[in-house]
Amino acid sequence: MAEDSVSKFLSVDGIPAKQLTTAALQSCLRAAAALHPQLKRAEAQYRASASKLVSLGAERTGARIPVDAKLTEATLRISHAAYAIVANPNVEMTPEFLELYVAIQAQLGQPESLPAVFEMFANKPKPVVKDGQIAYVKQNPNAAARAIEPAIADMALQTAIDAKSLDSALGIIESSYSLPAFKRQKLIKHGTAPALGFATLPFGIFGLSTGYAAYWQNTMDISTATGIGVAGISGYFLVVGSLGMIAKLSNKDQMKRVTWTPGTPLRYRWLREEERAALDKVACAWGFKEPWRHGEEMGPEWEGLKEYMGYRQMLLDRVEFMEGMS
Repeated sequence: MAEDSVSKFLSVDGIPAKQLTTAALQSCLRAAAALHPQLKRAEAQYRASASKLVSLGAERTGARIPVDAKLTEATLRISHAAYAIVANPNVEMTPEFLELYVAIQAQLGQPESLPAVFEMFANKPKPVVKDGQIAYVKQNPNAAARAIEPAIADMALQTAIDAKSLDSALGIIESSYSLPAFKRQKLIKHGTAPALGFATLPFGIFGLSTGYAAYWQNTMDISTATGIGVAGISGYFLVVGSLGMIAKLSNKDQMKRVTWTPGTPLRYRWLREEERAALDKVACAWGFKEPWRHGEEMGPEWEGLKEYMGYRQMLLDRVEFMEGMS
């Protein structure tokens, strides 16, 4: 059913309507949702029949759990059908289509294509009709509008973690949280209101100082009292605000295994906090679950993960922050 819907969709000439694209993706999502319980049942049966050591080894190495060949084929066909829809050059990549695609792959447990689709979302040209012909307008991948929404990136990352695909997890982080577009979107969303407040702060301080000089004191002339009021209120906001900002940006309570290297500027820590949190989630998923065993992980995959984080000004299992080492 999903393949029939996709074949009809791909046979449409010109730029397909958004409703048609949504309907095609939703048909794939319904098919994926129908397969999801069967995939979970096959996984549960394997875990019940396999020995504990074999299942633990599969989890540690990221090996895929064996699934019936017909079920695997159906999963791949739905995954490829969804990819064919979003990869169609006449389909404009929108956040709604991207969310549907990620939901499909999450139901199927197939995260391998998600990094490529995230890059496609940032770089895919926009199709427009110009003089009766389809033209493709180049997009700016660094624009805030091309940023992956945090909820979509989190869903994709969880899909990669559930599938035990480390390469996909790191690729998802690189193609979402690490991009300039994500940082610009965060700066616009969370930095606009504080910036406006900071810009209007001098006028508020001057108004308070003028009111103090005119109505709340009678020992100095108005100009002297206004100057003292401006200096006092400005000093209060500067000292208290600076301490509050430093405390907020240097907070480590949310960090589990991945922390910033000493000397990393506070502005970088704030802009890249989602990237650090995602890598922290990956480290917790691939490492030992027992806190007292943190730092005992070995192997080329784990060493590569530590080196990867080091290139990004992060430390995995900083000794002084580990349990029992402070």
